[in-house]
Amino acid sequence: MQAPDLFDAAARGKSERVSRRFPLWLLTRNPDLRIAIVSYELGVARRWGRVIRNDIGGHPELGLTVRRDTSAAHEWQLDGAIGGVYSAGIGGALTGRPVDILIIDDPLKGRKEADSPTYRQACWDFWTDTARTRFSPDTAVIVVQTRWHEDDLSGRLLSGASAGDWRYINIPAQAEDHDDPLGRSPGEYLTSARGRTPKDWEDTRRDVGAATWASLYQGRPAPAEGGLFKRSNWRWYGAPKWSRRSDGTNSVHGADEIIQSWDMAFKDTKGSDFVVGQVWARFGAEVYLLDQIRDRLDFPATCRAVQALSAKWPQANAKLVEDKANGPAVIAQLRAKVPGLIAVNPKDSKYARASAVSPFQEAGNVYLPEPSMAPWIDDFIVEHSSFPNSSHDDQVDGTSQALSRLLITDNSAAQAMDWLRQMREADGGTAA
Repeated sequence: MQAPDLFDAAARGKSERVSRRFPLWLLTRNPDLRIAIVSYELGVARRWGRVIRNDIGGHPELGLTVRRDTSAAHEWQLDGAIGGVYSAGIGGALTGRPVDILIIDDPLKGRKEADSPTYRQACWDFWTDTARTRFSPDTAVIVVQTRWHEDDLSGRLLSGASAGDWRYINIPAQAEDHDDPLGRSPGEYLTSARGRTPKDWEDTRRDVGAATWASLYQGRPAPAEGGLFKRSNWRWYGAPKWSRRSDGTNSVHGADEIIQSWDMAFKDTKGSDFVVGQVWARFGAEVYLLDQIRDRLDFPATCRAVQALSAKWPQANAKLVEDKANGPAVIAQLRAKVPGLIAVNPKDSKYARASAVSPFQEAGNVYLPEPSMAPWIDDFIVEHSSFPNSSHDDQVDGTSQALSRLLITDNSAAQAMDWLRQMREADGGTAA
């Protein structure tokens, strides 16, 4: 049996592969398989049933024939076998139809339905009350969908009691780490069946915004409000807190403390994780994010980035570097060139460190530059909103490290010293 035009891997799109090519391939191997295809509405699922039926009719070399008395687009059976395809929409019936293979292809139509608790619950009710009741012990299930919402069908399945029974495969538009399912290097875009170039992908990312990019294109939906770092708790500033000197350096006026916070990559390659360097300033009990660089950098480029940010912000005397990954090597390389490099050895988990500083963000003590001043701030907010479920947490690590220094460690000590000084003055200079 040869049918390269039907089973060629170049078939376009996830639905084309999963809801058309795959069921047909299964039936050529086992004509007795009873396959159900479900989508957000019957018309969409019925389209796949029709095209599979027509593929069989147009390719007699497959050795399959559809029964004439059971050949509707939404329900048909193979001649001389019990297998075939039944199509249904979410909320439709599967009563009386045993299912060997269930394919759920896009159970939600779009953003409006995904954001509706009623529609999301309807999907879950269909799964628990209709689909799940038709399974045999050997039934296989495939759910393929765009991740519009963290509480969609996939989200519930992966967080429920049967989470361990599922194999989760996420194929992002842009590879995010070295475990990419397609073997791409971090930062590499998906080869597009529609002919998108890397520039087209970049334009799309810019146009749709970080939140939509993370969910629809990267498969990582985050709560609209955020989890540990809620979006509404950030404060904004629209005028620079600094002035530019004639030599190109920045001068911050009136700050109590200015620091850098660095999170280094683990691998010494340009395909490694992100390197993040942030500049923060404290004015009393309020902290301001002034600048940030975030890029995939090899070791020499990382050293140059530290030197460049230090030259740009000369008042940032303390430069915190997490004592992991390339951090120790960077400190050793630059100690004689860049003053103020401080190795920070975190004792708690990433989540514990973020939890320790999140109350300051909740209290409105943390200010971010408006997007017009910092185009990268949208990605910053999305990563914090998605934490700890985001694919990267380098910006969160930088924030946790900086806020801990500015608002917990040093500031607490300063407050204690202020209290002691006030006590001495009140007691005529005798308080110990």
